[in-house]
Amino acid sequence: MTNRRSFLQLAGSSLAFPFIARTSWAQSSPNGRVQHASFGGGGMAMKDLRNIAKHKNADVRAIAEIDPQRREKAGNQFKEARVYADWREMLEKEGDELDTVNVSTPDHMHASMAMKSMQRGIHVYGQKPLTHGVAESRALTEYARKKKLITQMGIQCHSMKEYRTAVRLVHDGAIGKLVEAHSFSSKTWGDPDPKPNRNDPVPEGLDWDQWVGPAPYNEYLKGYYHPGKWRKRLDYGGGTFGDMGCHIYDPTFKALGLTYPISLRSTGPSPNEHNWGVDAVIEYLFPKTSFSKGSTLPVTWYDGSARPPARVASLLEGTSLPKQGSVIIGTEGVMLLPHLGMPSLYPQKKFKEFIIKPERGTNHWHDFIDAVKGVKPLPSANFDYAGPLTETVLLGGIASHFPGEKLIWEAEEMKFIDHPKATSLVQRKYRDGWSVPGLG
Repeated sequence: MTNRRSFLQLAGSSLAFPFIARTSWAQSSPNGRVQHASFGGGGMAMKDLRNIAKHKNADVRAIAEIDPQRREKAGNQFKEARVYADWREMLEKEGDELDTVNVSTPDHMHASMAMKSMQRGIHVYGQKPLTHGVAESRALTEYARKKKLITQMGIQCHSMKEYRTAVRLVHDGAIGKLVEAHSFSSKTWGDPDPKPNRNDPVPEGLDWDQWVGPAPYNEYLKGYYHPGKWRKRLDYGGGTFGDMGCHIYDPTFKALGLTYPISLRSTGPSPNEHNWGVDAVIEYLFPKTSFSKGSTLPVTWYDGSARPPARVASLLEGTSLPKQGSVIIGTEGVMLLPHLGMPSLYPQKKFKEFIIKPERGTNHWHDFIDAVKGVKPLPSANFDYAGPLTETVLLGGIASHFPGEKLIWEAEEMKFIDHPKATSLVQRKYRDGWSVPGLG
């Protein structure tokens, strides 16, 4: 047991709770360094790495990247880091000296990497959606809380001034009590076509079995899964909702004070055997919150070509809906929040003299590192917040399998009332040899 595994009690009444830290900053110099590793070395993982590496007290110690070309580029970018092809080898060899990791891989690997890291006492920055399955999100959330680990989900817009301003306006009562909300994305991470009936050679140096990991095994298809189109596939991604739901739903979720839905219903197309559908419409019903008017609060998601109904668009007085964003309707006005832009309020005549004062944004990645060092409170997108948000998003994916059916969700027991088929999709089944204690 190295001295990096000693305990630190966070001081200050503004902090949410004291936590178990892997590094004894109290016993090291004030310039102690956070030792960081990345699951993933390209795409979003590289963006996360670059931003974390900009923190004055963070060192990138190791990188695990399965793709040989991305692995080489990552090694050239971070020459002092040890680069691995197998994430399990990296965690085994480097884990005792690591303080933090970012999990920035395809969705189906998020839970395994995050849980294995947390079980070694490592603090986790996990990309959205937090996991691929609903039960996985609950498991990570409860484990992080139990072990008092610092966590943050990679919804960086959450910390930007635009979304922080929108949340503050709603909480200040600018549009009154909330009546309903609509969130949407024009992205089309789905595929109505069947999976191609062929197998392609696996590229040299790519461990395809490891890429598949705990998910159902599919033979390699060039350009179909790796590196860019896995989001369309049921086994590995979450469609448009899985990609953008945690981003665009986030300010609505925060502003409305949402937790778990009471019920949901999909009126869009269902997935086919292998792929997510497009043009989703998913109607949620949430319990009353301190910010809402009625006994329940309806919130609807749309993607692809689907959009809020004309009655909602008419409230914007000729302003066109952006490609992505939200419309929040209150008793005293309406907010339009583009992704990503400053909010605007309607009716325009009523809010003509209303001055929107922007909130200050923060650095989403650095908030995480600072919290680990004990110089800032828990990040605001920690798993206690990000877990329920992710669960809500992923429940929409389950609902899309049963179009037109109203699904009643029992959050505490994590099941759909009188619907065993939908409940069977809550818990993922892990492939033989890839199970992780505490997960599927």
